[in-house]
Amino acid sequence: MSKLMEAPVGEFVKTARSNDQGMCVQVARTADGGVTLRDSKNPTGPVLTFTGPEWDAHVNGVKDGEFDLN
Repeated sequence: MSKLMEAPVGEFVKTARSNDQGMCVQVARTADGGVTLRDSKNPTGPVLTFTGPEWDAHVNGVKDGEFDLN
């Protein structure tokens, strides 16, 4: 099970791919089954919020290379 699914709703966790150099993305589950994403360097800054289906589509797109710049 992922850190995200183990964390209480609303608690931000670092993603598994984050490093210890302060360049981290944090995610939190929302009460309605969505996901909130933020930059760990700016925890009070803007966030991206996805519904459950939007998050699934985003993750699948990343895995499929949909967002690759090359």
